[in-house]
Amino acid sequence: MDRTTRGELLRRLADAVEAVPVAHPTRVGVDGPPAAGKTTLADELAGVLRARGRHVVRATIDDFLVPRAQRYRRGELSAEGCYFDAHDHGALQRVLLDPLGPGGSRRFRHAAYDHQTDAAVLPPVATAPADAVLLFDGVFLMRPELVDRWDLRVLVSAAPGRTVDRAVIRERRVSARAEVERRWRERYLPAQQLYFATVRPHERADIVVHNDDALRPVLSKW
Repeated sequence: MDRTTRGELLRRLADAVEAVPVAHPTRVGVDGPPAAGKTTLADELAGVLRARGRHVVRATIDDFLVPRAQRYRRGELSAEGCYFDAHDHGALQRVLLDPLGPGGSRRFRHAAYDHQTDAAVLPPVATAPADAVLLFDGVFLMRPELVDRWDLRVLVSAAPGRTVDRAVIRERRVSARAEVERRWRERYLPAQQLYFATVRPHERADIVVHNDDALRPVLSKW
């Protein structure tokens, strides 16, 4: 375990990204539970890499959801539904991860789902430079169908109670505290327990960031 500052964490993560020896865009998966801080970390890391002159593609699992009727077919509070039914991993591989991987065309789409219409979408195709970096944040990124698609695997962890508190603050304008807590404790946290029990992402990660204190994170498995 190595406690560090936020700035030092970002520097070391950027160094790790730049050390990945691939001839195609470097695909970085930033995994972690909801409200662990993975999206913020990926955004900040993108800024550091861009300041170093790297072309960064930012994308998120939230843009690879399936329509509501499919992802809630087991019920809105189903943990199994959260893990098995929520995301279109086939589209993620097809339009983003594989084109940026070995032998890929580097022609990609950053999303496959439109939140406003609750439907599949085909945004314009973009082309990434060979030395680009994909920073992709999301849940369940080290599941079997995705784990080999990442060139660097980062797991952001936080205590379950801390993620609930962050979620309440994040969603206070749209949801009551009791509603958020129920959703976390019945759907999101049990889904993470299922994921950790079956996949063991902490063993698959290259880097683990313990993010209970975002200003003084702790690193392990570096």
